[in-house]
Amino acid sequence: MAAEPLSAVDAAWLRMDRPTNLMMICGMMMLDGPVELHALREVVRTRMLRFHRFRQRVIDAAGTPRWETDPDLDLDWHVRRTVAGAATLEQIASDLVSTALDPSKPMWQFHVVERGRASAVVLRVHHCYGDGFALLHVVDAITDLDPRHPRGPGSDVGAAAPARSALERIIGAPAATLGDAVRGALSLAGSGAALLAHPGKAIEAALSGADLAYQAGVIAAMAPDAPSRLKGRLGVMKRVAWTEPLALADVKAVAAVLDCSVNDVLVSCIAGALGAYLREHGDAVAGDLRALVPVNLRPPGPLTELGNRFGMVFLSLPIGIDDPLERVAEVRCRMGELRQSAQPLVALGVLAAMGVAPDVLKERILATLAENASVIITNVHGVDTPRYLAGQRIARQLFWVPQSGGIGLGISILSYAGQVSFGVLADAGLVPDASAIAPRLADQVEALLLSTLMQPWPGEAAAWRRRQ
Repeated sequence: MAAEPLSAVDAAWLRMDRPTNLMMICGMMMLDGPVELHALREVVRTRMLRFHRFRQRVIDAAGTPRWETDPDLDLDWHVRRTVAGAATLEQIASDLVSTALDPSKPMWQFHVVERGRASAVVLRVHHCYGDGFALLHVVDAITDLDPRHPRGPGSDVGAAAPARSALERIIGAPAATLGDAVRGALSLAGSGAALLAHPGKAIEAALSGADLAYQAGVIAAMAPDAPSRLKGRLGVMKRVAWTEPLALADVKAVAAVLDCSVNDVLVSCIAGALGAYLREHGDAVAGDLRALVPVNLRPPGPLTELGNRFGMVFLSLPIGIDDPLERVAEVRCRMGELRQSAQPLVALGVLAAMGVAPDVLKERILATLAENASVIITNVHGVDTPRYLAGQRIARQLFWVPQSGGIGLGISILSYAGQVSFGVLADAGLVPDASAIAPRLADQVEALLLSTLMQPWPGEAAAWRRRQ
């Protein structure tokens, strides 16, 4: 089989890789019991490798990167045990996040860490293989609802790139870049039932031009974000941390009462935690702090291919608002405006351009992204019921998102089996105390819950007004 070129967007994530900012998505599953290495390797062999992209490595990364099947794929190397010694799980995960994958092999690895009678499995995957939304489908494929009835191996799943038009095949990379951006636009524009039923209207909506041009202007004219310790010259070492699991039902109840989304609630808590952290460390950030927030651009339906299919929006976090209720209302308003905009499509086009742009232009784009935001925030909804990996129940799931440019902090949100957890990934030089941010996130959720409970019930509020 001929080597297949990476899509423009996937190539962009490959080209953003550097020793001080590895483009890896790292996740961790904490298991109730010890996992057998041979059992995990068998699960990977029969169920993960059916996504045949994971049998492939990248060749000619510095030129025209292409996918090539690795004839010497060795599961003993890809699925291995990591000796903990005296190191904590947090230290082990931090070292793994800071260590590059071997580019001569398919760029993914499982690391099994024994923790007494329990164990943890850390999965590292290069971002060029897929985004967090795609990799969650992979995790779903390798886990079971019932360990007594594991799934079968299944058939191969979509490693093929999107079908290219004749123009793209003739002209090559520049036309493919535009094609990737347009396909992303169509995915988002076609998410409504009416547009799905009328493809012509989807094209008209996606390419109407006015909002796309406006949002491109907004990004181009964006002033640099406020200076703080969250941005600066990055180092090689990273630090990870995470919160204790929070009850998803509580967060949903708050969202229902405040008439907003679960994401609005959790992002507002991130804003509160970062504001408190920066003020405590003497960073007098007035007003807002800007975050890059990924937006899934896949059409509804089952996953048919891996890869990266998301745009990004710049969200101004109201870190200067102390009242939890006021803050979540402001986040809801700002996120509502961004959801209706074409900014995610513009960002997808920017990423696609980075996949084929000359190095000078690519570096300029990266620098601009780093100047315009201080933190990356991503939220992925996992499964609602407990799962099993290689026969062991998964007690918790976490993941950490890589940053881009000179952004030194990423915060990930993942829901799983009635829990929601925050994962914190920080540059050790800029934010050496990442573990100090994690408890603040949980504290903000609790503060918002208490503030919501203290509000008068609708009936009581009406009776109170009548008495006045």
